[in-house]
Amino acid sequence: MGTRTSEQLPLWIAASELPKSPGHPFYMRLSAVLDAQDFDRFVEDLCSGFYAPVMGRPSLAPGRYFRLLLIGYFEGLDAERGIAWRAADSLAVRGFLRLALDEAAPDHSTISWTRRLINLETHRAVFTCQPQETADRE
Repeated sequence: MGTRTSEQLPLWIAASELPKSPGHPFYMRLSAVLDAQDFDRFVEDLCSGFYAPVMGRPSLAPGRYFRLLLIGYFEGLDAERGIAWRAADSLAVRGFLRLALDEAAPDHSTISWTRRLINLETHRAVFTCQPQETADRE
């Protein structure tokens, strides 16, 4: 039986040398479908009234917020802490959320605050793909 020798690992690694995730086929396809339907612009238009132009800490973009909710739905995560952990842990999910390698995943408190900020009618409009005017009448 040999003994384990420890090597001094490099302190800094260039981002270009990091392994690339091939992505998850489901999230890659879902992202393509959302992009084809201009999902981010759709939710930004629906949620524009809930966001101030400049105030306080940077907000969670509506497109990223609703993508986080989709991750929670498809992966059976019913808690914002679980969704935040999954976003921080998985390179494939980070790719779906369009998070850069040096960008932190949203914290559970940010997800929770955004959920409370956007009203129920807007959530329904996004997930049923109805324009806001139709959702307001119901």
